[in-house]
Amino acid sequence: MPKRKPTRPEMRGLTRIDQDSTRTHGWFARMGWHYRADDSYGPKHTAFFGDMSYGGKRSALRVAQAWRDAILKKAKKTKRTTKKKAQR
Repeated sequence: MPKRKPTRPEMRGLTRIDQDSTRTHGWFARMGWHYRADDSYGPKHTAFFGDMSYGGKRSALRVAQAWRDAILKKAKKTKRTTKKKAQR
């Protein structure tokens, strides 16, 4: 099996979607993973940035990167809390 190329930092969490059959073209962003109530695992934040909505492929990519950076910045501010063990 060939090795995968590492993801470039500026593209982390972003996926390009070009599906001609449904005329869907844009960037799909997923950030922050968590367990769902139905015991499955999925992304916490998702967004789609369509080329037509944002004025082209490059503009949509820039908006998607800005959205991702805002989510990451917000996540850094939030600290995880740990449950204290009950004293016996």
